[in-house]
Amino acid sequence: MTFEEFNALSEFEAVALLRPLVNIPAWAKTVSDARPYTCVEDALHSAESACENWQQEDIAQALSAHPRIGERASGASKEAQLSRGEQATLNISQPTVIDALHEGNLRYEQRFGRVFLIRARGRSSEEILENLQRRLKNSPDAEYQETAQQLKEITLLRLKEIFQP
Repeated sequence: MTFEEFNALSEFEAVALLRPLVNIPAWAKTVSDARPYTCVEDALHSAESACENWQQEDIAQALSAHPRIGERASGASKEAQLSRGEQATLNISQPTVIDALHEGNLRYEQRFGRVFLIRARGRSSEEILENLQRRLKNSPDAEYQETAQQLKEITLLRLKEIFQP
């Protein structure tokens, strides 16, 4: 889709297109309302700025739509399709990796009370495990900031994909 085509969508269509990128309705509406964009970079800049307004409740809502890293997202929703595509490049077939991710996910959820979120695209399963172990040592505030950053990276990558031919 071109940015011109995106600009031409109705508000309903634009928000419907943006909602699966991150489960934060206010973000989708903000990005839609900022149209028309003069180029793709403007849309990305607006989307990134809209990420800065996220509150803890927004991030909690967004995380509710994300599967655990290493677990296949179920369902036919656009969110599930995006998660499956992002995790498809990970080599998570080795039992030791599967076990380590499972254990790490459980420890993370017990420590922070939410799913561990990391941008999977461009990372190996080993890198993800290293990040998971490192982040388990974060303070709650530091981990909240890192989670928000990872969610923003995932969201912006997904938005870029909309505009790719």
